[in-house]
Order: sequence, then C-alpha cells, then structure tokens
Amino acid sequence: MSDKTITSVPKPAALPEPPQTRPIGGRGKAQDTLPGTQSRAGGTVKALRTGVDGAPRSRAPGSNYANSALEYAVDLWQRGVLYADVMRERGNQYLEHLAQVAPHVLSFAHEPVMSGHELERPVNYGMVRIIPPEGIEIDPHKRPFVVVDPRAGHGPGIGGFKADSEIGVALRAGHPCYFVGFLPDPVPGQTVEDVMRAEAAFLERVIALHPDSEGKPVVIGNCQAGWQILMTAAMRPELFGPIIVAGAPLSYWAGWPGKNPMRYAGGLLGGSWLTALTSDLGAGRFDGAWLVQNFENLNPANTLWTKQYDLFSKIDTERERYLGFERYWGGHVFLNDIEMQYLVDNLFVGNRLSSAELITSDGIRIDLRNIRSPILVFCSKGDNITPPPQALGWITDLYRDDDEVRAHDQTIIYAVHDSIGHLGIFVSGSVGRKEHQEFATNIELLDLLPSGIYEAELHDKGPETLNPELAFGDYVLSLEKRRLDDIREIVQPDTESDRRFAAAARISEINLSLYRSFVQPWVRAAVTPQSALWLQRMHSLRLSYDLVSDRNPWMGWIAQQAQTQRENRQPVSADNPFLQAQGMMSRAIEGTLDQWRIWRDNAYEQTFNAIYGSPWVQAWAGMNARDVTEPRQHPGTTPEHQAFVAAEIERLRADIAEGGLIEAGIRATYYVGSLRGSIDERGFNLIQTLCKHCLGESDLSPAELRQMIRKQANLVRLDPKGAIAALPELLARAHAHGIELWGPAIERLLAAGGALDDAAQERLREVKAVFDAAAHRTDGAARHGLGAAEAAVPSRQKDIR
Repeated sequence: MSDKTITSVPKPAALPEPPQTRPIGGRGKAQDTLPGTQSRAGGTVKALRTGVDGAPRSRAPGSNYANSALEYAVDLWQRGVLYADVMRERGNQYLEHLAQVAPHVLSFAHEPVMSGHELERPVNYGMVRIIPPEGIEIDPHKRPFVVVDPRAGHGPGIGGFKADSEIGVALRAGHPCYFVGFLPDPVPGQTVEDVMRAEAAFLERVIALHPDSEGKPVVIGNCQAGWQILMTAAMRPELFGPIIVAGAPLSYWAGWPGKNPMRYAGGLLGGSWLTALTSDLGAGRFDGAWLVQNFENLNPANTLWTKQYDLFSKIDTERERYLGFERYWGGHVFLNDIEMQYLVDNLFVGNRLSSAELITSDGIRIDLRNIRSPILVFCSKGDNITPPPQALGWITDLYRDDDEVRAHDQTIIYAVHDSIGHLGIFVSGSVGRKEHQEFATNIELLDLLPSGIYEAELHDKGPETLNPELAFGDYVLSLEKRRLDDIREIVQPDTESDRRFAAAARISEINLSLYRSFVQPWVRAAVTPQSALWLQRMHSLRLSYDLVSDRNPWMGWIAQQAQTQRENRQPVSADNPFLQAQGMMSRAIEGTLDQWRIWRDNAYEQTFNAIYGSPWVQAWAGMNARDVTEPRQHPGTTPEHQAFVAAEIERLRADIAEGGLIEAGIRATYYVGSLRGSIDERGFNLIQTLCKHCLGESDLSPAELRQMIRKQANLVRLDPKGAIAALPELLARAHAHGIELWGPAIERLLAAGGALDDAAQERLREVKAVFDAAAHRTDGAARHGLGAAEAAVPSRQKDIR
C-alpha cells in the first residue's frame, strides 16, 4: 500500500494498462501433497467407482452413500483450497492496483489528451482518447462520445470495463470516444465546483478537436458522474449534445415506502456531522471505502454469503470473472473533506439540486431547466442504490405540468429496466448489447425530438416487424410520449415524507454546527498524518484484501497446494446428495440473511418516520408542524423567462408562413403523427433519407434539421389549424416534383411503425389534399413561368426544385 501523502499526487500522463494478474498457481508446482488429498483420495474414489477392468462397479445402497460422501469430501477440500488461492490472488491484485500511479479497469487502449493539473484550479481528473480496436473504423464527422466515470468510492474505468460497454458500443457505431477518469488522491483544496469547470474544459477541448463533427459531444455520466455532468450542463449548456445519465441519483429524498433504505441513513446518523468527523480523522480526506461499505450493507445476503459462495461452488469457472470485478470493487479512492461535505449537505441530506437552490461561488444558479440538450435517464427497478424515484424525481421537483416542460424547451427521455442491478446498468454485457447499443445507434433521433417527456421502449425485431430494414440492429427503438403524471406515478411524491426529510436536514445543520463549534477543533488537533494512515489501513474492507495476500506468511502454502489440486481435480457429480444438501443449506442461509435485511430496513424506515415525523422534533427544527404546504417549493419562473416565452410565442406566430417544402413536410408529418403518441426510429431513418434526397447530402446539417423539427412541432402545438392553413403558402415556393415526392412519403413515414387510427387517417387525408392541390398549382405555374414568385424563393428551396 502506498505511503504517499496527498501532497505528492503525480500528474496523470496517461491511464496505464491494467496489470496482469499472477498466473494460476502463483508460486509454481507443489513438491508434495497433503495426506489423503488428490493423489491418494482421487485414486481411491476412482477405484470405488470402477472394477479391476475399469467397468462400473455395482454397489449396495450403503456403499453408494459412503462413496458419495467420499466423493463430496474430496471435492469440498479441493474447492476450499482453490477458493483460498483465488482470495490470495485477489489480495495480491489489490496491492498491485494500489501501487499504480493511475489505477483503472479500462479495457481499451488510450492516449492522454488533457490533464486536470493543467487548469487554473487543478483537479485530479484527466481525459484520454480511446484508440479504436483493430477492425473498427471511426467516422470523423460523427459526434464524439465522452464517458465520465463515477467517483463514488471506486476507481475509474467501469464505463469501459468490457467490450460490450458504453465505450464499446459507441466505437462500434463509428463515434470517436473519450474517457474522463481520475487519480486516487484529490488535489488539496479541490472542490466540486472545480471538477465541474474541469469537465467543461474537457468538453471545450473535444469540440476543438472535432470541428467537422455533425453535433456537440454526447456525454454519458454513470452514477455520481450523472448528477455532476448535469450540474455542469446547467452551468455551460452550450457545450453539450445529448446527455445520458445511467443510475444517477438526482432527487435524494425520493423512494418507495418499504424500500430504498439508504435515503434514511443521513437522518438516522444525526446528519452530516459524522461526515465531517470521518474527514477530520482522515486528516482532511474522506476515505471512499466508507462509501463502498454503505453499498455492501444494502444487501447483506450478497455481501456476506452469495458472492463468495458463487465463487466457491463454481470455482472451476468463476475465477476470472470474480477477480476482474474485484479489481474494480477494491480500488478505493479518496475525496477532499470539502468535496464530501458539499455532497452530503447539499445533495444527500439537503436535496437542493432538484429544486435549483445551489449557487456557484460566482453567483450562477444551478438550474437543471437551463439544459438545452436532450436528457436520457436510464434507471432500473432492480437498482437499490439509485431506484427510479431518485433517478426521475427531479422532473416532478422542477416542473408543475407539461406546459412548463415545453416552455423551457426541454426534452427528457427515460428508460426503466425491470430487474438489472446498479452496476449492471453500465457494466452488464446484455444491457450494453441492447439498451446502450440502441441509444448509441439512434443518438441523432434523440437529439431531434421536440420538447416534452418520452419513454424509450425497445422491441425485438422479428418476422412480424414492419419495415425491418429501417431499424438497425436486433431491436426497434420506440419513443412513447408521456406526461408529467406518468412520472408522478413512478416517483409517487409524498408531501409528508418530504416534511420528515426536511426536518432531518435542519437537524443535520444544527448537529454539524455543534460539532464544528465544540468538537472539531479538538479532533483536528489530535489527528496526525500517521494516525490517518493507520485508520485508513485498518478499515475492514482494506484488511479483507491485505490480510489474504502474499504479505501474510500463513498464505505461503496455498499457491503450491492449489496447483496440485488443479492437476488432480475430481469435481463431484451434479446428482451427489451431499452437493444437493450444500445447495439447500446455501439457499437457507441466503434466505435468512434476506429476512434479516427486510426486518432491518423496515426498522430503519419506522424509526426515521417516528423521529422526524414527530411534531416536537419538527418544531425543534424550526418547522411549523401544522403547516400542510410542501416543504420544498417548486423553483419559481423569473419574469425574464416569462417575457422570453411570450416573445418566443409571438415570434412563432409571425413565422407561421415562413419556410418551404421541407418545413411543410415536417409540419404535416408532425400534425398527423402527434395523434399516435410515439416516435419510431424507422420513421426517423426514412425522413433523413428523404431530406437528403430532396436537398443533397451536404445541404442540411443535423443541427439545422433539429432546429427545423422543433420549430415546426412548436408551431403545430401553438396553433394546429393555423399551421395547416399556412401549408399552401409554404408549398407555393416548391416545385411540383418535390411536392409529389413528399405527399406519399408522409404516409409511409407515419405507417413505418404500424397502422394509423381513424383520427390520424382523417388528418392524413387533410394534408394529402393540401399537397395534391399544391402540386397541381405549382405544376401549372411552372408551365406558365414562375414570374415574381421565383424571386422570393430562398436559394435552398430553389435547389430543391
């Protein structure tokens, strides 16, 4: 373990390649075997199973039982030795990982682009460019992807941990990729605000490196990185393309009753004073191992039994997977005391992000409504760290109704997985091949969506799928229109619950003030760098790695014995009654621990509700116990924004007759398609092809198409009848050939995902009649000369003709 202090953090020239673990067997071949193990017991078991000539021996029931017991005993001993050897390798791997300057678990080759140490306010973050694997070609015109890894106790690299990861699918889709990681030790004095500004600087560099890109970078933030990039996007919205946040908590008081116990921890511990104490005992650094331990405490059955038993019971196949994951899980990192205190006070306990209460040191309000890019929120019902209410609750915290969402011109897409766990959201190979693959492939569709709320749904592509050639991959992405009420149904906001959390937040402020006034000076005076290092090394999670490694002389015989057992491996048969009994015992232990977890979590919730729901406690916290209003008001809309919205509406009304063929086609398509309630990738791919056919490939950029689609959608929403009534004026500026092309194409665009209902069919007939009439009028005008009308046609519409 490194003895370096926080003042000796090196500059990250690059994230080095992950170290190779020691070959199986560690110290080489054993010279001897233990009495009664492989060489002798294995031969005994074989002799009992067969006769002299090698044929199966018939056995009496008692003999069968004895043979099964011996067979199981040999296998049990072998698995025990092999399990201990994997634990030894795990400990050695942990120590090798710590010895690296920039430890990570990134599985892709990379080169350094920018170090956070170069900035005016240095940070321990850095950015690298991902070098595409052999056989993958990158399109320089495609918008780059930037994956930002979470700094929540573990080291960097989880976003590129596997080939089927967020980085992997983006590379296969032809996008340039960048990765933002960090060093284990923060720069002294580094703040959350400094990290936000560093992320903005990284994006500025990426934009400068890709001047020919078709759009601003796609930014992916996992877990902790999700809320951090959204804060950065609220501060610098002009730097971002579509934003994907996976498993990122944004509304920290939200949760389902009877579930999600982590949200109660701050209140049950008396608030954030304990965070300050932990940082003080660490000499100004907060040990990320405490965060990891919080995660492990959520599921004691998995932590104490299932994870280890799965390795033990499948020791012949699980070694590589287990060691690969443990390299990430054991890579604990540190945060500055000022960083961690900010997070706990303002997010985890204070919950100020989703109500626009945070203000930067230079007076900028961090309001997520300022974000102009589409936001895709990916969460899972199986995630007990970031449940869907915490991932989506910020929407109901910020907005009262759907009109407010549209007034702020914000596009929000969400996808809820049924079962995957927290890490699986951004690590699982199956999720990478499905959800992340579809998101990366259809990122331009997400960027073109009109403002509003949508749910992303993936459907298997099969023989019954209509127009399968218009959908890439094995799935069809459908974006279903949703309302704020649909989000409320998931989040289930509860005013009484919010009052209890508000009381806990105020009590936290009181306790923190008491600690800082009367205890903190004594603690800081007593703590030394040596005592902080000793406490760090004695953390139970670190000891579990350190003690079971080659540093421990008692582990010396394990490597030799494990090699012998592998060479003489005698796996027990699957129908062995003792093996089956072992499985039953394991399930019983797991069930018992699960029952304990349920009882514990219910006790947490009931205790929290009883304490902070008490009128006495709320009064002590300065709250009116009889007040029935929401403790967290929706952030207000400024007069300036109201004036902006009014001016935008007037501008739209004035532009209702502006445009040409493309504007008319998009307007008509949205007018009919708005009744369907969904947007399909097949229709989007078709409209892109149609626009290129009409305009030429280089005449209409994605940014121009995005602006055009959003404007026409807003016009139809504002005044549907007036928008359609103005279509003849728009079509008068186009040639008959272009109109004849768009007329039938509108029907194909809308029917690409399925049949239209009666109301949509009626609207379709209405717009087709307008297009047919315009085609006849334009054709007649062409035969008699365009006259003065031609002079008013913009150059782009003349090219269409």
